[in-house]
Amino acid sequence: MDADVWNEQVARGYDESSAHMYAPEVLGPAVSFLEHRAGGNPALEFAVGTGRVALPLSACGVRVAGIEKSEPMARELGDKPGGDDVAVTIGDMTTARAPGLFGLVYVVYNSITCLLTQEEQVACFRNAARHLDPGGRFVIEVFVPELQRLPPGETARPFHIGDQHVGFDTYDLVNQWQVSHHYTIADGRGSTFSSPHRYVWPSELDLMGQLAGLELSERWADWKEAPFTASSRSHVSVWQKPLHGPFAR
Repeated sequence: MDADVWNEQVARGYDESSAHMYAPEVLGPAVSFLEHRAGGNPALEFAVGTGRVALPLSACGVRVAGIEKSEPMARELGDKPGGDDVAVTIGDMTTARAPGLFGLVYVVYNSITCLLTQEEQVACFRNAARHLDPGGRFVIEVFVPELQRLPPGETARPFHIGDQHVGFDTYDLVNQWQVSHHYTIADGRGSTFSSPHRYVWPSELDLMGQLAGLELSERWADWKEAPFTASSRSHVSVWQKPLHGPFAR
């Protein structure tokens, strides 16, 4: 991921453009799910951003740290109430090391797809495993690629239509890439933002977990633990580090 995508301007407007993700019915179940999987242990968020999830999780009593490649995004987090309680390591989530070990590592809101190659996504799993205590969990929230809903010959599909924000994705099916385009109107001003992604299938993620020595333990359609089915548009998946064996170290 090019850190220049997440520059000062984007960081300042990020919370506003993602306001729908702060809705209690969206954020509340995510925080509750992660708090339960942390089990009283410290948690580490990859691509912590401006702290949408990290701050309320920290407010629940979980000791939260973060890794973030974009310094402007990390500054936005640090300037918020409670921001000092979340220790952020600046670096790439494929290689950066946060101090200590954790009972939970998590990546939310499709951030795994900001890694634009399969190799980088595998490295992210391995980095998560390095940060986990034996028995610890790695949680990813990510969309299921919308290719079934893409009409033949078309390469674009909307993913959000709201009063202040419209977003759509364009697809490159050969390279397994997509670009998310955001158009936001707030306080009488319009802004645009585009971010590249590599979409990834649940089965592909499971293989990445195996390569990192992690075992799939849960897969849900959402944070409320609805069953995952062939028609699910997203999934929340949990991989666990073994308590014993070569990958437990």
